[in-house]
Amino acid sequence: MESKEFFLNTKPLKLFFIAAIPGAISMLAASLYSIFDGIMVGNLLNDASFAAVNLAMPFVIINFAISDLIAVGSAVPISINLGKKKDKEADNIFTCACILIVITGVLMGAFLYICSPMMLKLMGAEGESAKYAVDYIRVYALCSPVITSVFAMDNYLRISGKIKMSMWLNIIMSFSIAVLEFVFLFVCKMSVWGAALANCICMISAAVIAFYPFLRKKFQLKLCRPKFSFSMIKTIVSCGMPTFLSNVSGRIVSVAINVILLDLGGDPAVSTYGILMYAGDMVQPVVYGICDSLQPAIGYNWGAERYDRVKRISKCCFVASAVASAISFILMTVMPEVIVKLFAPNAEGAFLNEAIVALRIFAISKLLQWFCFATQSYMTAVGNSVYAGVISISCTLIFPIVFLVVLYPLGLTGIWLNATTTMAIVTVLSAVLLAIFNRHIKKISD
Repeated sequence: MESKEFFLNTKPLKLFFIAAIPGAISMLAASLYSIFDGIMVGNLLNDASFAAVNLAMPFVIINFAISDLIAVGSAVPISINLGKKKDKEADNIFTCACILIVITGVLMGAFLYICSPMMLKLMGAEGESAKYAVDYIRVYALCSPVITSVFAMDNYLRISGKIKMSMWLNIIMSFSIAVLEFVFLFVCKMSVWGAALANCICMISAAVIAFYPFLRKKFQLKLCRPKFSFSMIKTIVSCGMPTFLSNVSGRIVSVAINVILLDLGGDPAVSTYGILMYAGDMVQPVVYGICDSLQPAIGYNWGAERYDRVKRISKCCFVASAVASAISFILMTVMPEVIVKLFAPNAEGAFLNEAIVALRIFAISKLLQWFCFATQSYMTAVGNSVYAGVISISCTLIFPIVFLVVLYPLGLTGIWLNATTTMAIVTVLSAVLLAIFNRHIKKISD
């Protein structure tokens, strides 16, 4: 089915099952590379290597966040323009976005390669964990110009209606990462940089496969002679900024938390925090995948001024996100020891007890986070970057930093409470903004 007809005319519930379910599977598969990192490194290498990956990962994700800014920021105007039947404008935005992703990948890769030792030193990291973290970051930095496009291609495949292709590509990529990482770490006895190399090789392969049909002009979006303009770049940055702020702010907070954890409990505390992040990565990508997969449909219908369909599609997104998050909460609450030992098989005594307590506290945040994220995604899809940005910066930077200070006297328990207290406040804020926006939709649709 033509992607325009698919997004504009398919019944919302059917659209959800056709687009959102594969999208959720796709995003979960794509995120498994970081989970495989934790499992492989935690089981096949030493504790210093596991701590190193957790110290390095915020910087790796910040690098991906730049391409995410461009990918999501361009996906919104592309979808809206396609809904308005302005195909040439959509193709130009797509082409310019691809070029910008490569340029920023080169610049960020060079920066991370040169500055990673200094950044880790400023964090207070030292010894083996600091050395391994630098090695890990530098592999990603060298491959940055290509690997940063892999998740961007995901967005463009979905806009073109190639949802199943996106899903299978991510599944194959994650499976390949698991196999290659095992070979590098277990068979070849490589250090932690081998884990990064396995990830990068598979990501490069996936990015090339995804880009090839666009190069051959086989899909809805087509490459064309690029025409850059200030207004276009401004629109991309504006629409992508909420997602960028969410990614970068979250990693800045992670760096700040790691600094405090190194002071309060050393490498074991950093490892516990890493387990929480990996546990979150088991379900959060499902919520992200559901919302992200429905963004093109919301954008198409918003551009076509079909506001009733916009509300019905977004309702499916909210309900499914709530269900996925509830399942996450139950799993973390009922079987915390199993989850901890998945990443730290030798965990015992005080470390195991602390990790179990931390995971159960952290699980409460999952009952709230879905609403904040679904609201932010909805606002992004319709081009309301102001509301989306307010939710994003509140959720990932402002309140986490505030509660780092407020809860610091509680020691490690204060760190574990940070996410839950933040989400409680931001859920209220998101509900208020959503109510205001729904009144706006009612006014313009009457």
